[in-house]
Amino acid sequence: MRVFFIALIFLSAAVFVIYENNFVRFPQNIFFTKPPVQEDQTLLPYPVRIKGFVQVPQISARSAVVIDAKTGIVLYEKEPNLRHPPASVTKLMTAITSLEKCTPQTDVRINTPVSEGTLMGLDHGDLVSIQSLLYGMLIASGNDAAFALSYACADSYNQFIASMNQKAKELAMTNTHFTNPAGFDDSLHYSTAKDLAKLAKVAVASPLISKIVSTKSTIVTDVTGIKTYYLENINQLLGEVEGLEGVKTGQTEGSLEVLVTKTTRFKNTIIVVILGSNDRFGESKEIIEWAFKNHQWVSP
Repeated sequence: MRVFFIALIFLSAAVFVIYENNFVRFPQNIFFTKPPVQEDQTLLPYPVRIKGFVQVPQISARSAVVIDAKTGIVLYEKEPNLRHPPASVTKLMTAITSLEKCTPQTDVRINTPVSEGTLMGLDHGDLVSIQSLLYGMLIASGNDAAFALSYACADSYNQFIASMNQKAKELAMTNTHFTNPAGFDDSLHYSTAKDLAKLAKVAVASPLISKIVSTKSTIVTDVTGIKTYYLENINQLLGEVEGLEGVKTGQTEGSLEVLVTKTTRFKNTIIVVILGSNDRFGESKEIIEWAFKNHQWVSP
């Protein structure tokens, strides 16, 4: 019996050591029971602060967050759960919802397009594909394209908006609610930096959306090939910041300046969300440079 108890003590100690070694320390004193794992069970590199770490630059943005795109680990946050008008970043959800309901090759007849704010340039009677509408919405931030998609990819406009909100719930965007597909200001149309980081991560997982949001400029045509739409990306950081791959700009009277970006360097990717800024491009650029200079990615 004595030998049994001694063996039990040694076994418990061994289990404790193994259990303790399965914990990995991450930035901001967060503990995870296991290192981040991909679907194929490969352990993912994760970001840690380097020696001589410098605090993030002061920014005017009301809310901001920086996450590692692969693991979801937070590198920086400022009021990440503050409800704020998302402006045209809303169109990322419009794009996701549209692709769940419509195929890119589907042709759409335009009836009475909206003419408020930034536009793709649609006219009544135009016949365009869903894919062309996605380009017009995500590159030129066309409000006309956003509404055209909402009419085409659901039995009704209200049903499309309901699908957007249902998708937000599925993505655990707990502080988000949409009332329109373009991002117009509305007291019931809101999101947070934390939620929009989740949205961006899912959006760029779509090869088509990822390709579109990283396009600086392009020309698309209607189905006949006669009418052309010249599209110029509003995101000034494309081609200026090393490794930047999109994602979406936004600006309304209520939201001030908004920008969500994805940047990859040395196979490491971060997503930066800036809400309510006076200088979205300058502040995003500063934070991107800060993130890569002050963190290194460690393999478990």
